[in-house]
Amino acid sequence: MLPTHVRRPLYFAEPASAGPPTLRRLTARPLLRWISLILICVGTLWFFTPTILDLWRPPIHVPAPSSPIDDEPHSYEGAPTIPEPPPIPQILWEGRASKVRDAFVHAYSGYQKHALPFDELLPLGGGATNNFNGWGVSVFDAMDTMWIMGLEDMFRQSVEVAAKSTFALQEGFYAPFFETVIRYLGGLLSAYALSKEPVLLARADDLGRMLLPAFNTTSGFPMYAVNTITGQTRPGWSGHVLWAEALSNQIEYKYLAHLTGRTEYFEKTEHIMRKMYRSPIKNGQYPTMWDIHSGTPSNSHFSVGAFADSAHEYLLKQWLLTSQSEPKARELYLNSVSAILNTLLYITPTRHLLYVTDTQNGKPTHTFEHLSCFLPGLLALGVHTLELSAGDRELHLWAAEGLAYTCWVSYADQASGLGPDEMRMKAWKPLAEGRWMVHVERWKEEGRPGGIPPGLAEGKMKIAGERDYNSQKSAYLLRPEAIESFYLMWRTTGDKKWRDRGWAVFEAIEKHARTPYGYAAVGHVDMVPPPLMDSMPSYFLAETLKYLFLLFTNDDLIPLKDWVFNTEAHPIPIFQWKDWERKQYKL
Repeated sequence: MLPTHVRRPLYFAEPASAGPPTLRRLTARPLLRWISLILICVGTLWFFTPTILDLWRPPIHVPAPSSPIDDEPHSYEGAPTIPEPPPIPQILWEGRASKVRDAFVHAYSGYQKHALPFDELLPLGGGATNNFNGWGVSVFDAMDTMWIMGLEDMFRQSVEVAAKSTFALQEGFYAPFFETVIRYLGGLLSAYALSKEPVLLARADDLGRMLLPAFNTTSGFPMYAVNTITGQTRPGWSGHVLWAEALSNQIEYKYLAHLTGRTEYFEKTEHIMRKMYRSPIKNGQYPTMWDIHSGTPSNSHFSVGAFADSAHEYLLKQWLLTSQSEPKARELYLNSVSAILNTLLYITPTRHLLYVTDTQNGKPTHTFEHLSCFLPGLLALGVHTLELSAGDRELHLWAAEGLAYTCWVSYADQASGLGPDEMRMKAWKPLAEGRWMVHVERWKEEGRPGGIPPGLAEGKMKIAGERDYNSQKSAYLLRPEAIESFYLMWRTTGDKKWRDRGWAVFEAIEKHARTPYGYAAVGHVDMVPPPLMDSMPSYFLAETLKYLFLLFTNDDLIPLKDWVFNTEAHPIPIFQWKDWERKQYKL
């Protein structure tokens, strides 16, 4: 370091080694020196910036061309990608799902504005009616549909209604047990399972407990109706318990038992199943009516339609619900399906339409109900979830395909595009020749000519005189069963035709059933324009529009491996019994 008296000022010129003479002269002046340094820095940055950026960026690996001249475009790792627009089918179906959502908003908004707190909307003039207890059944039936469709504001408003519900009835008034369980209790449990809103479980627990007196019979089968305050009960019109009423509460009460730990919920509903396990029915033909006192069969009517439909469902679905832990329910389902295939399935003589009917004292009536159109979806679900032999798997799927097609034909044949509530199918002569299994066995013996089983060939729609059936009840009551089966057929087989058919049904509903207030049942499906009926059942919100929405959404919002639908289309999550439950319930 130099002595202070000889230290150089900052602007003093550097010795010769510091640079050329011109630069030394310029930098000897302070202002020029700073300007020159700035210019040098800028120039250096400009020159080296590309190199610095290349070092910072991740390397791009370009694959070698497969030939010396390769004009095909390459997609290579690390290159920025421009997302392609979704394929047209995806846009198409999402748009259709959106239209179903709009239809739901129209229907529920009409109910909300003109009918709440009554049970259902009268859609022709904006009136209201109480059909199911006067607690606002349309709210409870529609809550999970709102959640699935992403209608959050509507859902929150419905939760507020449910939270304030007391489920009280005046003395002398009674809640029909079956309908209250599948609509109110099922709706609450499903909405809770989807949203985890605690108040919904609290109200479900309240209602489940208030309905328990219905089970206080000598047989343990539920009485038709119960007063939720006094616990008094009364029988239905027949004086007996319908098979559907006895076997369509297991999904709701077993799930409620699992959520709350209340063992009485499980014991009450499982007692009925024990009766079924020990019943004298050996051929799977469970009759539609049972004695409320003894718990034994009281008629010889075998059906999958009214009085019995949902009982068939719950045999399979309660087995699925509890993670396949109750094999006796599975056994009962397979027994009933075997009986259905062998005794209730027929084909028509001209168009060879496969249909399911019922038998009275062993004789077929050849009546085909719209309610029975749930069966192909149930069979498809069974094929999808059960471990069946190759032969049974094939047979069950054939039956599902053929029945679902006939359900579709019943819509497509009509002038309005909507299906009648009940049809009388044309029978073979002799009658035994019309049995589907007779035709199937003969087709197999002949080497399966054509490769298509009897009853599955899809032909052209026919004019009225060649339909092979007559409509006995020509109304379309906004029912969901055909749509339910289309949805399950699509989800289990992946065949797009079921979506197309569902869309045709939705278009017909929009065209003929929509009113300024909501949607109305159609009085005659083979008239255009059809007369309308002043009815919009809550199941239209719970089932018909929900299944249509799920049919058109590309995302699997309610996977069948994780959920089961109760008979009112309320999805309930599959669960596993806890160790203490298995011990307590002897599972």
